[in-house]
Amino acid sequence: MSSRLVPLLIGAGVLVVLAALSLFSVSETEFAIRTEFGAIVGIHYAPGLHLKWPWDVVTKFDSRILSQSYTGETFLTNDGRGLIVDFYVKWRVKDPSLYFTATGGLVELAGERLAEIVKDGIKSVVAQRTLQQIVSAERAAVTGQMFGQASRNAAGLGVDLVDVRVQRIDLPDEVAARVYESMKQSFAKTASRLRAEGQSTSAGIRASAERQRTVILADAERDALRVRGEGDAAAALTYARAYSKNPEFYAFYRSLQAYERSLGKDGDLLVVTPEGDFFKYLKDPSKAAAPRR
Repeated sequence: MSSRLVPLLIGAGVLVVLAALSLFSVSETEFAIRTEFGAIVGIHYAPGLHLKWPWDVVTKFDSRILSQSYTGETFLTNDGRGLIVDFYVKWRVKDPSLYFTATGGLVELAGERLAEIVKDGIKSVVAQRTLQQIVSAERAAVTGQMFGQASRNAAGLGVDLVDVRVQRIDLPDEVAARVYESMKQSFAKTASRLRAEGQSTSAGIRASAERQRTVILADAERDALRVRGEGDAAAALTYARAYSKNPEFYAFYRSLQAYERSLGKDGDLLVVTPEGDFFKYLKDPSKAAAPRR
């Protein structure tokens, strides 16, 4: 190798080292912060290639939504029962400067800090309720209260809490059977009470319906008797007026109706005296008077 090429190679190497120390790139899924002797001197870098002083330090961290799960965390309810809760947290960096100051850009440290914040929120929600209330409550309401408390506290880390979800709630083995039996008895008592209330309401409805039925039938019978009485009275008055015009013709007409109903029926036996009034028009038709005009 020629002696003249050695300085050129050394200079090229120095330039490569200076370029490596003075250039940095940022991808679309990253935040970058440039610090000079521990002080932040640059933030909000767009994706691409950027310059820095060789002694500057560039810290990068993910700008996408991050997820972390936590299992086997124990919390105490209002009635002193232990709950084993599994939950997960979804979050992303909102304020790079505040996030770097609070966590140094370390995802592990940020996850630990967020876990403590979420645990405090879960502990506060669980401590306000008994075990039965937590089991029977709507999960959305409980999760919403946890999320609200955790979001306010997580803002101090410069992160945006996207979601907090309880995946599973378990009881310690030594108390699970006792708790389930107690809840079963409580629900059975509630069911019996509701069933008794339903039967009482049903009996009241039936009694009211029967009473209304009796009143309606009595009113209908009364109205029917009244209408029937009025009709009979009107018929009697009509008959009386008609009969008073020609009593003899009415007597003759009634006798003909009696003959029609009594005579000429097979198997009938009629016992009357021949001198009776029943046959007077058969023996002497001239007694039948013509109707008056």
